[in-house]
Amino acid sequence: MAALCRGSQRWKRIHCFHVFKRKFTGKHDYDLVVIGGGSGGLACSKEGTKWGLGGTCVNVGCIPKKLMHQAALLGTAVKDAQKYGWQISGTVSHDWSTMAEAVQNYVKSLNWGHRVQLQDKKVTYLNLKGTLVDKHTIRGLSKAGKETILTAKNIVLATGGRPKYPSNVPGAVEHGITSDDIFWLKKSPGKTLVVGASYVALECAGFLTGIGLNTTVMVRSIALRGFDQQMAGLVTDYMESYGTRFEWKSVPTRVERLSSGALKVTWTNTQTGCEHSDTFDSVLWAVGRSPETKALGLDKVGVQISKETGKVIVGADESSSVPNIYAFGDIGEGRPELTPTAIKAGRLLAHRLAGRSSELMNYDNVATTVFTPLEYGCVGLSEVEAERRHGKDGIEVYHAFYKPLEFTVSQRDSSQCYIKVICEREGNQKILGLHFLGPNAGEVLQGFSLALQCGATYPQLTRTVGIHPTSAEELMKVNITKRSGLDPTVTGC
Repeated sequence: MAALCRGSQRWKRIHCFHVFKRKFTGKHDYDLVVIGGGSGGLACSKEGTKWGLGGTCVNVGCIPKKLMHQAALLGTAVKDAQKYGWQISGTVSHDWSTMAEAVQNYVKSLNWGHRVQLQDKKVTYLNLKGTLVDKHTIRGLSKAGKETILTAKNIVLATGGRPKYPSNVPGAVEHGITSDDIFWLKKSPGKTLVVGASYVALECAGFLTGIGLNTTVMVRSIALRGFDQQMAGLVTDYMESYGTRFEWKSVPTRVERLSSGALKVTWTNTQTGCEHSDTFDSVLWAVGRSPETKALGLDKVGVQISKETGKVIVGADESSSVPNIYAFGDIGEGRPELTPTAIKAGRLLAHRLAGRSSELMNYDNVATTVFTPLEYGCVGLSEVEAERRHGKDGIEVYHAFYKPLEFTVSQRDSSQCYIKVICEREGNQKILGLHFLGPNAGEVLQGFSLALQCGATYPQLTRTVGIHPTSAEELMKVNITKRSGLDPTVTGC
């Protein structure tokens, strides 16, 4: 929890609270209190959680995920290296504990870095759980039960979300883990069943496969819901060729611990109705996330939440139904669950509340990348959403299958390396969506997201000179439309 005032800039930091302290003459202790210690809450409070400062992204999300993804990529690179002349003697194997310790040490250094930044800004860190007493009063409770009461003119909620366990599967909670646990395991999870097909599920399954673990993904319906489904299909096709096993159209029914210590998972195929079972060392649930709103006492002060999602209903300025209470990040209804958007929204909100700016967060054309073995980056609309908004005859889709130069000597499979540029069909052919499946997708897409923010058109794209030889240059060369029916496979260099 953080509190912000416009007086002398002294801050106090409390688990879910950031407190900006001053000598005051008004009727409230502080001008602003931020409840939430993740990336967004920190960003807002600077212009806690059970793990430490930084929230999900730093502790059990983006950062450890990307590092373990890198570990898997290095494993693939070792295999490729021999084709490039590197002489590698002996068996190459991966040691989980070495990787985990290195990743965890880095995460702890980030926790410490956040503490130092708060100290530099005269912020005192206090680890308390915050709840609302009324629309201007917050109660902070320590682990020892000590209570602290604060009052504030404005309150910002940035508490994020946590992974869900299924409530209808016996043994799920007792014997399962989530993404909150996987990055902090001291020992290898061994043969793993990942239940779910979100980007969290596929990313975890990808790096587990990449470091040599027997990994299965259980999918109830479709993969990467909310993403372009043609791209999602290519992602999972590559993962299957990479070694990840998929159980499609399947739902788990129970998890049991056997006398051997192994976990027996029973599931039903929803298409055939047949029951199946197998044993695993670990079961990782990645079946969605729940917003951390239930314990905030929102009902006491009249903050409206969605009955379906439990998220706070917010306006364009992140305001809730109570004028002085705001919410952003993962707990905002309809907001993307992405760290960079929470950080940006938090900073802009702080600027508005401090009277420094009136700028609102722009949630359109936010780029993102799924760090699966073959990375998928996208910005803008999916093909289906573009058709829904503009009509099938109102869009033109340019596409290409390409082969990264790095894949050639090592003879790696490139059949899923694919680009899709979705444009308006008439006029200047404004680009509506851009999708890239291939190595370093996040690095490629970041610059193109700026172009889309500036209203880039297809002619502007094709007039741009590419950097040769790169995978990114294939975006500038894309010229085959889906409508033409021509083979979109790139030939030559």
